[in-house]
This record gives sequence, C-alpha cells and structure tokens, in this order.
Amino acid sequence: MRGKPRIPALVPALLPVLLLLLLLLLLPLSLSLPSAGTAAAADGKPAVTLSSSQAGTGGSITVSGTGWRSRTLLMLLVCGQATPARGVVGGTNSCANADGRAVTTDADGRFSRALPVTDPPVPCPCVVHVATATGAKAQADAVFQVAGHPVEPLPAQTAGGRLTVLTDTRLDGSGSLLTWFGAPPSRTLAFTVGNVGTAAVENPVFQVGTAHGVFAPQWDERQWHGTLGPGEKARVELPVELTAGAHGDYTVSLKYGGKVLAEQPWGVGRPWGVTLFWILLCVVVPAAVFRIGMAVVDRVRPRHAARRPPPAPGHGRRRRTAIAPPRPAPPTPNATLPWFTPDTGPGPAGRLSAPHEDHPTSPTTPTTPGRKGSM
Repeated sequence: MRGKPRIPALVPALLPVLLLLLLLLLLPLSLSLPSAGTAAAADGKPAVTLSSSQAGTGGSITVSGTGWRSRTLLMLLVCGQATPARGVVGGTNSCANADGRAVTTDADGRFSRALPVTDPPVPCPCVVHVATATGAKAQADAVFQVAGHPVEPLPAQTAGGRLTVLTDTRLDGSGSLLTWFGAPPSRTLAFTVGNVGTAAVENPVFQVGTAHGVFAPQWDERQWHGTLGPGEKARVELPVELTAGAHGDYTVSLKYGGKVLAEQPWGVGRPWGVTLFWILLCVVVPAAVFRIGMAVVDRVRPRHAARRPPPAPGHGRRRRTAIAPPRPAPPTPNATLPWFTPDTGPGPAGRLSAPHEDHPTSPTTPTTPGRKGSM
C-alpha cells in the first residue's frame, strides 16, 4: 500500500517569502496607474462641467471647474457659433456679455458659480465659455444647448495658409504732452507672424481689440499689406489707439481667422493736464467775473457833489461862516491924493489951502487985508 506523497518541510517555510516578493512586484504597477481625477490634475488643463446640458431662457445652470490657477478671476459666458474643438468663432461678440458672471478660483483652482441662461446674439451650436480675465490666458468650453434658440452650421474653415504669432510681441511708443492733456493715447502693436499653412497668405486682415479691465474687447480691423508664403515669417506693426482721456489698465488683443493669437497689457496714465486745466478754470473764471462785476457797479453808481467840510467843533448848526470882505489894494507910493493939486502938497504952504473935509475944525485960510476992504 502506497502512502500519500509527503510535502517537503521547506515549502511551507518559503510561502511567506514568495508572497512578499509578489507584493513587491505588484506595488510599482499599482502606483503607475493613477485614477482619472489624479490624471486630470497632473495634466494641469482647466476643465468645465455643467449641472445641465440644456436649459431655456430665464433659467440658470451651475458651472463648476477644476484645474485652473489658484486665486484667478474668470468670466463665464453663454456663446453661440462655438464648439469645444473650434472655440468661439466670432469671439466674445458671439456671447451674451451682458448676462455673464465673474468668479474667482480657490486655492486648489476650483470654482462653482450659477450662470443665468440667455440667448446669445448668434445661432447655436452653443457653449459655456470660461476664460481668465487677468494674467496668463487660459480658457475652456462645455457644450450647452439653449432651448428654443435657432441652430445653424458653423462657417467652413478656410484651407490653405494659416498664420500664427511666433515671438516678441510688444507695444512700441510713448505718450506726449498732448496725451497729458487728454489726447487719445496711441501705440504700435509689433509682432512676428509666420505662415504655418500650405498656401500663401496675401494682404491678411487682422483684428485688434482693446479691453478695459474685465470688459469685453472692442475689435477694429487692421490690414497688413504683403504676401507670406508657406514657412515664411515677417514683422508686422499695427496701430492701436484709445479714446480721448482714457486711463487705467487695458489689454490689447490680436485676432486672425476668429482665433486670438496674442495679448499684451497696457497701463495708461491719468491725464493730469486736464485736472490742472479745470483747477485753473475754477480759479480764473470767478476772479474775472468778480472784476467785471466791480467795474459795472463802479460805472452805474451815481456821482454825488463834493460835500462841504463839517463846521468846527463848538459852533452852532445855524451859524453861517462870515464871508471876509475883499482887502483893498495898498496905494501906490507915487500916486497923487485927490484933495491936493499938483502945485501944492503937505507942508508949510499947506496951511493956506482950503480946509479939509475930514478935518472940520481946521482954521480957514487967511486973506490979504487990502483985498478984504475992497470986496
């Protein structure tokens, strides 16, 4: 009778060692297979999710996002003529900008914000467009359907040449004295563009947009005259001008073929000359009006006669000032008195003259004795 095969005594002792080696071999494999959430965080690409993929005008949806930079201001918009693959074809002009919402991400780059549903200005297909308002550019789109809004196919993409901005984008120029007094600030947007397509691009038309703060940019078309063949590059300079009196933080954007190629910040100083002008105006005009008013008052004021000097103290009010008689002129030394003849004069012979009227007691002139008896 054969006995049962006997297991060597060494095998049970080696089982724990074999299990430990197997665990050590499987541990690196498990570490190399991260979960989906870990992979999304490792990629660092911003993502957007919606609480509902369809809603009607007047309703609202909740927009959530992950993978964004921390403490970053974002803008949430409902846009038409857009897909996640092609983006917003018409730029923010195809979005319901008036009903957009702003949100700031937390320390982990996450956010959640309610967004009202509004008809975009262009037909669908529509997306919820999320983009950074400040700092480095980043954006993400989520497919969304506005119930009852018309749907039209996207415009066909143009084949052939395709332009892209290579490097060295900057704003050239500086302000002037007129800008200090409120003239429109102007700069030149200079950049290097290259043709990465398969066909030549002739006289391309760029769109230059200026945005103040978090507001949507205002686009203006600028045409560059020239031809770029496949693989060629060129230096392009386009003028940029703001409105009169503009100041603050602006962002200059460059767009071609419905795609934003570059953005450049622009800090515009306050026109202090305008403030100085208003201060001087508030000082000079009142002073001039005061001078003119005083001149008018002085001209229309009645003219009064010169008043007599007040009487001396101690005299009555009814006492009149006596008018002194005119003083006679002194007699001339050589003049002849009227009661003397030229042959006579005061002296010894004067006693024989007739008596003076002003001396009635003077004696009469004696006569000759002989002539008295004959008379």
